[in-house]
Amino acid sequence: MPIPDFVSKLRAHVGHDPLWLSGVSAIVLDDDGRVLLTRRADNGKWAVVSGILEPGEEPAVAAVREVAEETGVDAEVLRLTSVDVTQPITYPNGDVAQYLDVSFVMRATGGAARVADDENLEVAWFAPDDLPTPLTATSALRLEKALAARTEAWFRYP
Repeated sequence: MPIPDFVSKLRAHVGHDPLWLSGVSAIVLDDDGRVLLTRRADNGKWAVVSGILEPGEEPAVAAVREVAEETGVDAEVLRLTSVDVTQPITYPNGDVAQYLDVSFVMRATGGAARVADDENLEVAWFAPDDLPTPLTATSALRLEKALAARTEAWFRYP
């Protein structure tokens, strides 16, 4: 999994000690209401697109960037759906991090869903009532919050 340069520089100073980081998650929907998910290379589980903000980056801009980088899909932000704090995560290399996660519902506007980086094994669209397993617990929570108040008004039809 690629580690952003600024995190690598911080790790050079703090070692494996806990880092508090800001992240984004994207619940991307197509015009048929399907959800875009990735199967992660690090744990083999399905998840919503997520990533770490670069220093000074706006969360919505980061969500759009992460979706394009990881899946090849272009998307626009529709609305903020949740702000959550994760439990501390210990990575295989011993690094510990905890995230403030800002989640958005987004609408796919172009591109083709594909594995576009080395963080994922698969990328696919799923009906919200037919999600794959295993699904990460954090993704299940983010999907539940994002889809709870879904309305057709989120979409622009031709």
